[in-house]
Amino acid sequence: MNINGKHYRTIWVDPGNEKVIRIIDQRHLPHHFVLEDLRSLSDAITAIKDMHVRGAGLIGATAGYGMYLAALEAPSGDEFDNYLRDAGSSLKAARPTAVNCSWAVDLQLQAMKKGSATHEKISIAKSTADEIADMDAEYCRRIGEHGVKLIEEISRKKADKTVNILTHCNAGWLAFVDHGSATAPIYAAMDKGIKVHVWVDETRPRNQGAALTAWELGQHGVPHTIITDNAGGHLMQKGLVDLVLVGSDRTTHTGDVANKIGTYLKALAAKDNGIPFYVALPSSTIDWEIEDGIKNIPIEERGGEEVKYIEGLCEGFIKKVLLAPDNSPAANYAFDVTPSRLVSGLITERGICRPDKKSILGLFPEKKRRDG
Repeated sequence: MNINGKHYRTIWVDPGNEKVIRIIDQRHLPHHFVLEDLRSLSDAITAIKDMHVRGAGLIGATAGYGMYLAALEAPSGDEFDNYLRDAGSSLKAARPTAVNCSWAVDLQLQAMKKGSATHEKISIAKSTADEIADMDAEYCRRIGEHGVKLIEEISRKKADKTVNILTHCNAGWLAFVDHGSATAPIYAAMDKGIKVHVWVDETRPRNQGAALTAWELGQHGVPHTIITDNAGGHLMQKGLVDLVLVGSDRTTHTGDVANKIGTYLKALAAKDNGIPFYVALPSSTIDWEIEDGIKNIPIEERGGEEVKYIEGLCEGFIKKVLLAPDNSPAANYAFDVTPSRLVSGLITERGICRPDKKSILGLFPEKKRRDG
């Protein structure tokens, strides 16, 4: 993505000091563009847990670099491997729903087994973290190439009139290392001159849609309109939505999709109105073990203060305002699961497939178990 004419990834190694990882601290967007340095495992865990970074792909990339930072601070000798295993457990616990986090940690632990001396393992951790970040960016670019075909088809059917796309949460560049998942086809469509307009769900309680998706769409020049979370069904009934594009924090290999809370309701409304509902995700987001997402995907519960308070810019300062009675309890489920029957298809780096085990394994045959 370009910010004020300069290209940025969401995470990168400081070119002046390779022991420092730089991130965009998303807590300050859209009002302030703030960069933060991660210098330790603890910094990486805090960045993931407290949502300085967020989104499945970026959580995975941050976990990858978190393991590299852990390798830098680990004791030499016999305790090195134990320290890294404990570091991996701590990173996985920071945000349990997004499978990319555990995927990146396990990839690092496996890769470092190839080294013998401590300095070799540190070097492997650094190169593996870079590979995870590069892979995430490349996979999202490919998702754009495959997903834009859906937008092109709708555009042709509408005689080149504007294609209206509804999103939920932020599955854009800010949620990954570059390009984004759900936004990648939109950016690709813009680059091809296809007329698009995006309905941006505000996505309470943290407002990732209003604060993040709207900001990055604006930076890219994509026409968009922010709506309340509950307006999507109304827009669908009025024929104002042609396509729903969302991301995923974890998708089972049977097609159940865990995404930001409220996604399930959008899928129900889309189904009722005959509107295609597609999920864009890199394969690092697919859980190859869980069969039943509704029963078995862990759903993160965050603090109730996120529901009761809201933050915004007021007279030049970021202020927090209490919306609810101070003594009222609040529940804050961060994700829900959309069953595969409500999903039109999955857009991956290898192409588009139906949300079922046979179709998914058809794209990723190397994941088939030997027992069939």
